[in-house]
Amino acid sequence: MLHPQARALLRLIEEKGVPATHTLSVEQARALYRDRRTYTQPEPPPVALVRDLEARGPAGPIPLRSYRPAGSPADAALPVLVYYHGGGWVIGDLDTHDTLCRQLANLSGCAVIAVDYRMGPEHRFPAAVDDCIAATRWVRANAAALKVDPGRLAVGGDSAGGNLAAVVALAARDNGDLPIAFQLLIYPATDQRRGAPSHTSNGEGYLLTRDTMNYFHDHYIADPAQDLDWRASPLLHADHARLPPAFVLTAGYDPLRDEGLQYAQKLSEAGNRAALVNFERQIHGFILMGRVIDEANVAVQLCAAQLRQALA
Repeated sequence: MLHPQARALLRLIEEKGVPATHTLSVEQARALYRDRRTYTQPEPPPVALVRDLEARGPAGPIPLRSYRPAGSPADAALPVLVYYHGGGWVIGDLDTHDTLCRQLANLSGCAVIAVDYRMGPEHRFPAAVDDCIAATRWVRANAAALKVDPGRLAVGGDSAGGNLAAVVALAARDNGDLPIAFQLLIYPATDQRRGAPSHTSNGEGYLLTRDTMNYFHDHYIADPAQDLDWRASPLLHADHARLPPAFVLTAGYDPLRDEGLQYAQKLSEAGNRAALVNFERQIHGFILMGRVIDEANVAVQLCAAQLRQALA
């Protein structure tokens, strides 16, 4: 039941001999991920304003990129999504997710501020967590200058970024000083133990493999005992009550599918509003592939509609 467009993409990758991420050096993996976007992503849509900024972080400045949606008034205090990119806490940057951030801004009517957090192996766990929390605090503290509404602040991300968004929401709830209105969790990694059934059923043949997940994990997590830290595995936090409403999106042929399902279920059982939509025929990473996979564009529209409704 794999979507024909996803199947065609996987076949093309095999025919072209594109190397698996886990066979590459970190530098090579980052370059490949950055270059691949020109083949699979749509053209970046124009927005009203794009600015590169810096937030004060625990280890120095954190690069950010701010987007205001096309047609938005320059002085309006817009709702805002703070977005953390995917890439296994090892690859990805502001450019790999530039098109998606533009799409989400235009379709939701929200400002989007993307965070270029520190990554492994140069900066291991919990550096990414610390940066994402600090950047989100900075956005709230500087809301007036950024022309955003601090009372309508959402967090979101895909894959590793979905993990970080869930962790930021938990940390904000625990600390009680960073109100967050919504979580957008796109095929999030929620359990570093990597033992859910979909890791076995989807661990080979669908772009993100078991070997690649282990590669990312081992470049991010220095000590296996850290797998049990909720800042690495938000599914393992002792308390999932009183969290912001969440929209969780998963893909049927993704090793992370069941982690997203388990997290959505955990949120719902704890009394939160949480919706789950699974794109049954899709692979991990598909939301970035709107040039070659039509359902990616539907997924972006759905995420943006959820944002717009939650932050209205």
